[in-house]
Amino acid sequence: MTTKPLLGITMGDPNGIGPEIIAKLLGDTAFKPKARALVIGDAGCIERSLQKLRIQRAVRRLASAVELPPEEPECIDVLDLKNVDEHAQRMGTVQPAAGHAAHEALIMAADLALAGQIDAIVTAPLNKEALHLAGIQEPGHTEILAARAGVRNVTMMLVAGAFRVTHVSTHCSLREAIERVQVARIQTVIELTHCTVHQLGIARPRLAVAGLNPHAGEGGLFGDEERLEIQPAIDAARAAGIDVAQRPQPPDTVFHQMHAQGRYDAVVAMYHDQGHIPTKLLAFDEGVNVTLGLPIIRTSVDHGTAYDIVGQGVANPSSLRQAFELAATMARSKSAGQ
Repeated sequence: MTTKPLLGITMGDPNGIGPEIIAKLLGDTAFKPKARALVIGDAGCIERSLQKLRIQRAVRRLASAVELPPEEPECIDVLDLKNVDEHAQRMGTVQPAAGHAAHEALIMAADLALAGQIDAIVTAPLNKEALHLAGIQEPGHTEILAARAGVRNVTMMLVAGAFRVTHVSTHCSLREAIERVQVARIQTVIELTHCTVHQLGIARPRLAVAGLNPHAGEGGLFGDEERLEIQPAIDAARAAGIDVAQRPQPPDTVFHQMHAQGRYDAVVAMYHDQGHIPTKLLAFDEGVNVTLGLPIIRTSVDHGTAYDIVGQGVANPSSLRQAFELAATMARSKSAGQ
C-alpha cells in the first residue's frame, strides 16, 4: 500500500464517551498515525467534545467518503450524518435516539468498507440497551456487521499486545453458551484464530483451546464437553496442520501460560466471561476487540460507553488508539497480500 489506508472511526453512542475519546485521540499532536482517519457520525458531537476539552482542532464536515479532499493535519474529517439533536440529547443516559445514531454510523461504515471506499472500521462503544430501545434486533457490533456482510461464522478476538483470546460464544446467557460448545463451532473458531494471528505477522501461530469445565473436565469427573465436543475439534484442526495444543487446557492456567510463559500466541475461550475477565484484568484500558470472519477489517475499543464518567474529561483513549493502530497494521497486511 503506497498511500495511507483510510480508516472509518464510528462515533458509537453519542451519549457515551465515544466523541470524547475520538476528540482526544485525533486532537493529540503527539499522535502520528500511519493511516488516515475519517470519523463517521455527527460532526456537532465531535465539535462540542473538542470545545469542552479545550482542544484546538477544526472539524471538517464531509458529505461523502468519495473523492476526499487532501488530508489536513490540523483538521478532523467527519462524514457528517447530522443525526444527533443537541437539544434532545441527554448525555450519560440511555436514549433510543442515541441507539439509532450509533446504528446508523455503523451501517454507513460497513457499507463503505464493503464497497472498498474505506480500508477498515474502528468502532467506539455503543450501548446495547439503547440499540434495543431503537428497535435494533442484533445485540451488538459483531452481530450487526455479520448481518450486513451476509456472513454467519464470525467471532470476537481480544488483543492486548501478545495476549490474544477468541471466543466460541459471546453475547448470550451462560446456559446458552454451554449449549453452543459444539465441535463444528469450535473448529471454525480455531481456524479463524489461526488465520488472523497469521495475518498479524506470526508465521506459525501456536494455539490452545480452553476447556469448558473446571480442570478441563478432569477426565470426565466434572463434565464430558471436553471429550465429546472440544477434543474432536482440536483433533480436526491438528489434522489440518494447525499448531494447537493436543488437549483442552484447564481454563484457570492456560491464560497464565500464554501471558507469563509465552507458550501460546492465542487461546480459544469457550464463552464471553472466560475470555474477557483475564484480558480486562491484564489490559483494561488498552485491550482491542477484533471481529474475525468478516470480509472487512473491524477493530474496536474493549470497553463500554462509560455513562458514569461522561463529560468529566477523564475518559482514556488508549484502547481506541490501540484499535486504530491495529486496524492500520491489518489493512497494510491485507493490501500487501493482494
